[in-house]
Amino acid sequence: MPNRAINPTGVAYAQAHLVEAPTRWLFVSGQIPVDAEDKVPAAFDDQCRLVWRNVEAQLTAGGMTLHDLVKVTVFLSDRRYREANYRIRHEILGDRSPALTIIVADIYDEAWLLEIEAIAAA
Repeated sequence: MPNRAINPTGVAYAQAHLVEAPTRWLFVSGQIPVDAEDKVPAAFDDQCRLVWRNVEAQLTAGGMTLHDLVKVTVFLSDRRYREANYRIRHEILGDRSPALTIIVADIYDEAWLLEIEAIAAA
């Protein structure tokens, strides 16, 4: 399926992402920094990597990969995490460039420092 970043920024996101004639869409609910044992890491970096693993697990369950991401929304509990979020997002996504929105918000559980939702198309 043809899909492509429009005006990619070079830092793991694009201004837009064009999807032409997808046969499948996957809408990933907000993924949180809770592991299989119901534990939440204390450090932002650990939480961020865990959330991305949780996003990737949902993509895998839907028969997709990070390459199929077309839109990502990141909710940060505090803007002081934006640099670490950028660094880890770039580490995870590499040259992939989905459309991206980052929102600083009061998150559902005070222990969670971020939440990520995503849309994928294949």
